[in-house]
Amino acid sequence: MVDVLKKKIMTHLGHKEYKPEKLTDIAKSLGIGRDEFGDFNKAFNQLRDEGLAIIGSKNMVSLPPVSGRVCGTFRGSRKGFGFVTPTERNSHGDLFIPEDYTANAMTGDTVVAKVVKETRRGTEARYSGKIIEILQRANNRFVGTIIRKGDSWYLVPDGKFTEVIEIDDVTAKNAQPNDKAVVEMISFPTRENYGRAVIVEVLGKSGTYKTEINSVIRRFALPQEFNSDCLNAAGQAARDFDTAKFSDRLDLTKKIIVTIDPDDSKDFDDAISLAKNPDNTFTLGVHIADVSTFVKPGSLLDIEAKDRGNSVYLPGFVIPMLPEAISNGICSLQPNQPRLTKSAFITYDNTGRVLKTSFANSIIRSAARLTYLEADRILKDQKTQKPPEVVSLLHDMENLAKIIEKRRNSEGMLHLDLPEIELVFDKAGRVIDAHPADTSYPHTIIEMFMVEANEAVARLFDSMNIPFIRRIHPDPASLSLKALAGTLKLFGISIPKNPDRFDLQSVLSYIKDRPAAFAVNTYILRSLTRAEYSPLNIGHYALASKHYTHFTSPIRRYADLLIHRLLEMYLDKKDNNAPSQEELIEIGKHITFTEERATDAERDLKMVLILPLFQKRLGETLETIVSGLANFGVFVQCMKFGIEGLIPIDLLGSDKYVYDHSAQCVYGTRSGITFHIGMPLTVKIVSVNMSARQLNVIPLEKFKEKPQHQKKTKHKDKHRKRKK
Repeated sequence: MVDVLKKKIMTHLGHKEYKPEKLTDIAKSLGIGRDEFGDFNKAFNQLRDEGLAIIGSKNMVSLPPVSGRVCGTFRGSRKGFGFVTPTERNSHGDLFIPEDYTANAMTGDTVVAKVVKETRRGTEARYSGKIIEILQRANNRFVGTIIRKGDSWYLVPDGKFTEVIEIDDVTAKNAQPNDKAVVEMISFPTRENYGRAVIVEVLGKSGTYKTEINSVIRRFALPQEFNSDCLNAAGQAARDFDTAKFSDRLDLTKKIIVTIDPDDSKDFDDAISLAKNPDNTFTLGVHIADVSTFVKPGSLLDIEAKDRGNSVYLPGFVIPMLPEAISNGICSLQPNQPRLTKSAFITYDNTGRVLKTSFANSIIRSAARLTYLEADRILKDQKTQKPPEVVSLLHDMENLAKIIEKRRNSEGMLHLDLPEIELVFDKAGRVIDAHPADTSYPHTIIEMFMVEANEAVARLFDSMNIPFIRRIHPDPASLSLKALAGTLKLFGISIPKNPDRFDLQSVLSYIKDRPAAFAVNTYILRSLTRAEYSPLNIGHYALASKHYTHFTSPIRRYADLLIHRLLEMYLDKKDNNAPSQEELIEIGKHITFTEERATDAERDLKMVLILPLFQKRLGETLETIVSGLANFGVFVQCMKFGIEGLIPIDLLGSDKYVYDHSAQCVYGTRSGITFHIGMPLTVKIVSVNMSARQLNVIPLEKFKEKPQHQKKTKHKDKHRKRKK
């Protein structure tokens, strides 16, 4: 409990809106009850002893002040200056580094900076620093596009690092202009000279599907092919598989069990059964591929799976966590094939309340492999070749899922409506179109059942009081929620300053299908913390769940494999040296990183594949919605392609445009033309920067509004004069 409270306190103190307050006020903001106050004080005292929090004058609590030296991560800007994000939080936050004092640091480098100057803006202290040591380079290799200028060759790196790198000995790799390549740095850039590098690998012509896939794999350091030892181990496991060896398992091969997955899936790791009981209750069976039987702790396959953390799903391409002999073979719940599973049986009453749960090592034989679209057609009573018992099972599954969904909604479960986009490719792998991903109800059926199974397993382990890897989603910081409430007012939506889940549910229901829906959903998402893997008992905010884990996808997530091993110990009544709390904390950090890396790589590749389509459409128009505002421009979201474009502030028009953070708008100082979040906007495509992953657009027409903002600004000016 103390570790959980330490995490909550540090999140609160580190919020950008935090202002020093007394410890009792912090406890109130965090909702600490009387029975928790002893642990709360203990948690704070530990933070103070560790130098991570201080009590200053008037008993006000804050993060420690900026010291003479700051160690942290450097983040550079295109204009030459940068910031250092401290490894240990302080009351100031990021340290500004002027252009002359970056010491050739690059984005991501771990550096030591000396605080050299303090200025004041009103009552606020501003610090700047000078980098005095680069402790570790974030990257020694870069991926980008080769260009030639005169007799010199350069690499234009992909992503945020925009400094070109001079390349030596291009001819050694037969590289040509517009090739994608991986280079290794020889010397890093200075104010006087470019960085220099040599080509390690030529990936192919920029813009082709295969080249861009390989580019993203190299750039994000994603795992590549399995080594021969892993492949041999997986192959041997597949050859040794014999159902006769597992006669002691619960035999469910005669039971009607189905899988429902996307059209292009090959690794079917979850299957469903459902029984109506004589007492009018329902027993849901969730049967998950038993990967733990084939991947033992400490084995070559286990070490590789742990390092990978998860499978990576890129557009048109999958990097699996386990070799195909396992992921698409003996562990995939293919129809009419005997497969080993771990089964969770959950019994419900007719309101969706859980009455009892049980678990078993089992063996199943799936009666049917359904796609989501096929299941949807069956539920809509369209013609099908599937047996009547499968059709009947699907309708029973739909009824139970709706009951569970209603119960979970009443408990405060949040459902953000952020539509996913599916890209359409031609035979050469080029994007030619996009359409919204399928969201038919079978998706919700499987989602509800998987959530229920994950929760049931977490409840079991929590009741046993043993450490296990949880999927946690901490409560949002109270200051984030206050900021969200202020932002929603700009949309005409009033909620309490400290909204709970039900307030957010009401907002999401009210805004559904309105023009500002995407923007509001995005703002709510940004106000929430990220879900992560950790043994800390924090719960899952968005699912309104006290205990939650990941159990249902061991083929593609290492966290689930760990849970299966614990379940094996429970079922066999054995203690096989399960990971300790400390070990689980480290594993949780690693697999959270690999998950986020996979998400970033997928997002990056989608941009790379979509942007060439827009290069061919320069001058054409797009229907967009204003999705973000900054002092340098207006961001707009093209919903069809799921891509964001930027209108640079100097291209909004002839007027002088200013970003007003408090009013969340960009406005013309003379015309009163205003751009605000959620505003529909027709724009024209003007340029594409492939390396920076940026689409630049301009408004097709101006929207004239009453210059109300100007009046508000004048009122503020008068108010300030009176104060003087």
